[in-house]
Amino acid sequence: SENFMDKNSENELMVKFSVFEQQIRQIQQQLEVIERNVMEMNSLSIGLEELHGAEGKEILSQVGKNIFVKTKLISEELIVDIGDGNFVKKNIEDTKKLIGKQIKKLERVRDELNSALEDINNEMTKIIVQAQDNQN
Repeated sequence: SENFMDKNSENELMVKFSVFEQQIRQIQQQLEVIERNVMEMNSLSIGLEELHGAEGKEILSQVGKNIFVKTKLISEELIVDIGDGNFVKKNIEDTKKLIGKQIKKLERVRDELNSALEDINNEMTKIIVQAQDNQN
């Protein structure tokens, strides 16, 4: 019966670890999405900086993925989607502040996800130590 217990607890460990692996993979995917979003937000902020003083100049405007059109900038006023289909007029500085807030939110979520990863790693370590103690 000693052998049976070892096999049983070994299977239990395998199940627990496969659950942990799934959780880790999901968190890593979420972290990748967040990193991509932060990079996009940062480059958007840099792009907005280039609009300063560009009124009356020709610029390239994106009309879709990888499709641009030459346009003449008649105003530095931006129309910003603030969610739920609501659009507001904002100047470049206010829009950059809004982007900065969104980046901070993303970074908070990233920190929470990293903390969750740490918790999972600690839990796995605890289980391994317990299993080793039980064998001795």
